[in-house]
Amino acid sequence: MGTVQAKSFERQEAKEMQVPLDQIEARVDAVFIDGVCRTKDDILKKAVNELFNARDFQEVILKTRYVRKQLETLGAFKQIAVTIDTSSGPEASPSGLEVTFKVQEVRRLIGGINTLVGNNEGSMVVGLKFPNTWGRGEFVQTEYHYGTKHSSGFNITVSKPFLGWLNPRITGAVFQQAADFPWSGFRQLDRGLLTELLFESTPGVHHSLRWEALWRELSCLGSTIPFIVREEMGHSLKSSVKHIVTVDRRDNSILPTEGSYFRLHQEFAGLGGDVGFVKHEAEYQLNLPIARDIVLQGCCMAGYMMGFGHNKTFSICDRFFLGGPLGLRGFQQRGVGPHVEGHSLGGEAYWASGLHLYTPLPFRPGEGGIGDYFRTHVFATAGNVDDFKFTNDMQQNFELATRNLRWSVGAGIVLSVGHIARFELNYCLPMKAKSGDRLNQGLQFGIGVSFL
Repeated sequence: MGTVQAKSFERQEAKEMQVPLDQIEARVDAVFIDGVCRTKDDILKKAVNELFNARDFQEVILKTRYVRKQLETLGAFKQIAVTIDTSSGPEASPSGLEVTFKVQEVRRLIGGINTLVGNNEGSMVVGLKFPNTWGRGEFVQTEYHYGTKHSSGFNITVSKPFLGWLNPRITGAVFQQAADFPWSGFRQLDRGLLTELLFESTPGVHHSLRWEALWRELSCLGSTIPFIVREEMGHSLKSSVKHIVTVDRRDNSILPTEGSYFRLHQEFAGLGGDVGFVKHEAEYQLNLPIARDIVLQGCCMAGYMMGFGHNKTFSICDRFFLGGPLGLRGFQQRGVGPHVEGHSLGGEAYWASGLHLYTPLPFRPGEGGIGDYFRTHVFATAGNVDDFKFTNDMQQNFELATRNLRWSVGAGIVLSVGHIARFELNYCLPMKAKSGDRLNQGLQFGIGVSFL
């Protein structure tokens, strides 16, 4: 009998049926947000309202993801978890769903002492921040910083996000900042205020529109500063409008293995005060993986400025400078271009380019751990900066810009620190320079967040 029973059961294979999510009828009956204390209802309703337009399960998933991103944009929540369940209760529809967002709001006050890495300088930052100040994602922040190279500053910032198209954010600030520029022999003190609008025209394309009003004071760092620098010292008033567009498609901003980066910076000064100029600056970077963990990187940047307006001028602090451990390597900081008695004057136009080949450390020590933060690289960099007098003749302009080009080669080790800063230790060989340039042949160390 047991044998007959065994033969009567046949193995049946489970059949899988795939149903497209957009063919599953669904709608959102209710949205719950748990954990809210300070955030206002009106901004939350605006954030989740899009969910009620969903007509199938795929739209529910996509719109839930969109709403979560909108809530993250507010900066009011530390954590956001999402649960989707079938609708229940007497008013539930047959295809109804309930979406629940479990949130944890940020604290009312955040403060601390941190370190900040700039281009070849470290700073201590003391700050206080009041997130979600009035319950709609606003924040008020005040900071003071002091750098290892005598830079200092403070600011008070107020910022407010707006939900919806373009994800805009408006920021206003008053600030004071000061820094030494020993390569040119002066100290700059800026006091000012700004208003900035941030938005995304398309996903990944970020824009910044900023108006700045500055009271600037330049002072000499010593009694031996040449007269051509000394005559530009004093006070000036600058009112300018800036537009910055950034498109970053890289997989990592410090040690990318693929992708590209583009940045265009345009500034118009002359809406008031005694400073007037038009400035354009562009940067492009391309990363190509050519073998396992071997990356070829090419980058270039250029800038041009010209005076604008009657009875307006610009000073040494507005000009372009070139050279340094993360720029045109093999030269000292601001060591390329016109100099007088060893002091850099900068130029009204510049260009620079670099080619790098990145590889892992030899024998790959620490693979899968700390070793992944290191790279070796060989490189060649080139560039030029001066007061070029360009015309409508493109060939003549090209010859003018490349006539006294400087270039260098080298090799070294790169360390990514938390994917936010970059350390470099290189051995550099300047291959071509001009009289007056300040060279740095041999070992050169640099730290910063932007690099050529």
